[in-house]
Amino acid sequence: MSPFFIPLGAFVMVVIIVAIGSMKKMREKELEAHQNLRAQEMDHERKMKELDIEKAKLELEKTRATKNG
Repeated sequence: MSPFFIPLGAFVMVVIIVAIGSMKKMREKELEAHQNLRAQEMDHERKMKELDIEKAKLELEKTRATKNG
């Protein structure tokens, strides 16, 4: 019975090592994707604030034009 457990144990050990390596790579890709999404989200937020400021400036100019005109 013992001669079968040694090769089986070695095979299982190799499978576990490969699985851990694959999981590590997958986790790194997941973290990278989250970082990219966060960067895109922050860029979008910045652009939206810039647009809000531009909109407020235009509304202020429009209000001044109607009061003066």
